[in-house]
Amino acid sequence: MNYITVKEAAEKWGVSARRVQILCSQERIPGTVRFGNRLMIPADAAYPTKETAGANSIPFPRRTPFLYMSDLYSRPGSAEESIAALADNYEAQVLFAAEIAYSRGEIDKVYESANYLLNHHSGFYSTISAGMRLALCAIWRGDLEMWRKAKIHIASAPAKDDMDRDIISFSITAVDCMLYDTESFPEWFKIGCFEPLHRDSLPAAKVFYAKFLYAAAYGVATKQLEIEGLQGLTLMSILPATIEPMISQAMADNSIITEIYLRMICATVYHNSGKRDQAIRHLDRAIALALPDRLYGLLAEYCRLLDSLIEQRLSRVDPEAWEKVRELYRVYVAGWSYLGSNVRGRTIIHTLTQKEREVAKLAAFGMQYAEIAQRANMSLSGVKQTIKIVSEKTGMDRKDFAAIL
Repeated sequence: MNYITVKEAAEKWGVSARRVQILCSQERIPGTVRFGNRLMIPADAAYPTKETAGANSIPFPRRTPFLYMSDLYSRPGSAEESIAALADNYEAQVLFAAEIAYSRGEIDKVYESANYLLNHHSGFYSTISAGMRLALCAIWRGDLEMWRKAKIHIASAPAKDDMDRDIISFSITAVDCMLYDTESFPEWFKIGCFEPLHRDSLPAAKVFYAKFLYAAAYGVATKQLEIEGLQGLTLMSILPATIEPMISQAMADNSIITEIYLRMICATVYHNSGKRDQAIRHLDRAIALALPDRLYGLLAEYCRLLDSLIEQRLSRVDPEAWEKVRELYRVYVAGWSYLGSNVRGRTIIHTLTQKEREVAKLAAFGMQYAEIAQRANMSLSGVKQTIKIVSEKTGMDRKDFAAIL
């Protein structure tokens, strides 16, 4: 058998030599032997995470860094019950509770849990997911340094095989996708191939693929991205043919969070395409799924994309919930805009009113004054005045509005 030193093992696993010595003293690295004063470790030994520490360890309940996008949370209003059901798997319970806390917009709780997991040598999926939670906290807080550290944590997760490495690649780009930066997605993902991922990760993969497609459609609509044969809202208008079946599959998989995200994305696509009734159909269903467990954070993420539609639909069924979502949105959009500006090297404006942003977006889509007036339910003079105000606030002509939204 081939052996390596403690120092070599530490370099291989990306941990300190002291950590390797502790693991050896705890007899957690099978096959370790002592030659004189030196510990020698089998060259093919795997890092003994809590997922692989021995026969009595409890395996992670799903092979995915997105536990809440699985059938572990399969019924609206059952979040606390689902957390309690993980009592025998402490890491999974902490992680799942953090994901639910994020969905509620409880960012301080998410931050504490993510740091706990990252500082306690957690297993592969726990490390990746904790890194992703930290990245999401960075978005809400507008913290560039936290964002960078989070991605380093994800990249440093103790991968054991090619599937693990593909999970890492997917997770890093899923974080980037939150800021609509889709350049780093692997080629297999861009064509909708999820074969490199474990089946437990497929519900989450569908959510981020829908986000990827929306980002591409938005880029085409605003002339920031060129795709041969496509222009304007053409790609946006055909996306439902891809996303609608994903929603049906999420329902069949009993994955509530996946369904909420996909419906919010689909509502955004329909909203941008001028299909209000279809947008409302999905938005109302997403709201109905989110309210029982107060998943206000998920709704706040989409206030920016859906203009005033969330306010119109949510305030009519639960005015108090809308007030909480609006408060969370103010925090989220400020952090998102600041971090996005720094990461993408452009100034994103978040001080526009809902109506100003809606008009600016429609102008960025290349619509004429009359089209904007019809879509935004405004007078022609009102549209012209709003565009003038946006130009004065941003210092940009309407042809450049896409760059600041």
